[in-house]
Amino acid sequence: MTSGSIRTNRAGPHGDRIRPGHRRTTGIRRAVAASSALVLALAAGLAQAAPKPWQLNMERGVTTWSGEPYFLNNVALGVCVVIGLLVFGAMFIAMFRFRKSRGAVAEKWAHNTTVEIIWTAIPVVILVVLAWMSTGGLVSFANTTGSQMTVKVTGYQWKWRYDYVDYQGKAVSKVGYMSKLDALSDKTRQLDSGMDPYAVKTGDENTYLLDVDKPLVLPIHTKIRFVITSDDVIHSWWVPAFGWKMDAIPGLVNTAWTNINEAGTYRGQCAELCGQDHGFMPIVVKAVSQEDFAKWLAAQEQASAAPAAADGPATAQVAPPAPGGKG
Repeated sequence: MTSGSIRTNRAGPHGDRIRPGHRRTTGIRRAVAASSALVLALAAGLAQAAPKPWQLNMERGVTTWSGEPYFLNNVALGVCVVIGLLVFGAMFIAMFRFRKSRGAVAEKWAHNTTVEIIWTAIPVVILVVLAWMSTGGLVSFANTTGSQMTVKVTGYQWKWRYDYVDYQGKAVSKVGYMSKLDALSDKTRQLDSGMDPYAVKTGDENTYLLDVDKPLVLPIHTKIRFVITSDDVIHSWWVPAFGWKMDAIPGLVNTAWTNINEAGTYRGQCAELCGQDHGFMPIVVKAVSQEDFAKWLAAQEQASAAPAAADGPATAQVAPPAPGGKG
C-alpha cells in the first residue's frame, strides 16, 4: 500500500462498493487537467505582457541580455504555480473527497521509503535546474569583455553624474554632466505648489518625477560597459527596460553592461533608499542610432574643448566638463 492510498467503505447509490483506486484516479485526472489549463492560460498572458498600468509580469526589455531574467522569471513562476496547484489540489481532494463524514477510513502507516525518495528527489532536481539557469545568466551578465564603450555612473544625493570614458577604442575628452530631476517636476512636487502632477507630461506620457534635465545619451547596437559608484551613500542605478540594476556604493566600483536593440527613451529610478529625496532621483536614457550618437559626442567634445582653449592651459586642467545636451 503506497502512502497516498486511502481505504473507503462507502457504498454507491445502488449498493455497489466504490473502488478507492477508481475514485482516486478520476480526481487526479481532473486536477491535472485543471492545472494544465491554468498554466497554459498564464503562459499566454505572459507572452502578451507589455509595460503598462496594472502590468503583472516583468518588462521584457529592449537589450540583448534582458531576455535572460524575463525567461527565468517566467520559468520560476511556472514551477511555483504547478507545485502550488499539485500540493493544494491534493490537500483539498483529501479534505473533501475522503473526509470522515463520507465514510472514508484512513490507512494506518508511518513511512513509505519509495514515496519519500521521490518527493525529496524531485524538488532537488528542480532547484538544481533553476540554479544552473540562474548561474548561466549571471555569468553572461558579468562578462564585460568586448565592450565598445565605457560610461562611468556616479550617484549623489539626489542626482546622477555621467562621464563618457571611451567609445569605439578611443578615449573621450571631458564629456560628462550632472543629471537631475527636471524643473517642472521639481516645482510641482513642492509643498502647496498648487500644480497638478498629472499635467506634467512629455507628449502623451505622464512623466511627473520620471524626467530629468539631461538624459544619458547612448548608441544602439553597441556593447556598453558601465562602471558604477557613489560619492556619498548607497544608490542603485535601475532602468527596467535594460533588465538589471546595480548598486552604486561609495569606495567601490561595480560593473555592468548593456546592448540596446531599439532606439527610444527609457526611464528608471534609484532603487535604493538613499535619503529624504530618494523618490526624486529618476534616470532617463535616450538611445539613438550610432550615427546620431557620433555626431552628438563630437559636438560635446568640441563644446568642452572651446572653454579650455579660451581660458588657457592652466585653467583647462581644472575646468569641469561641459554639460551634455539631449542629443
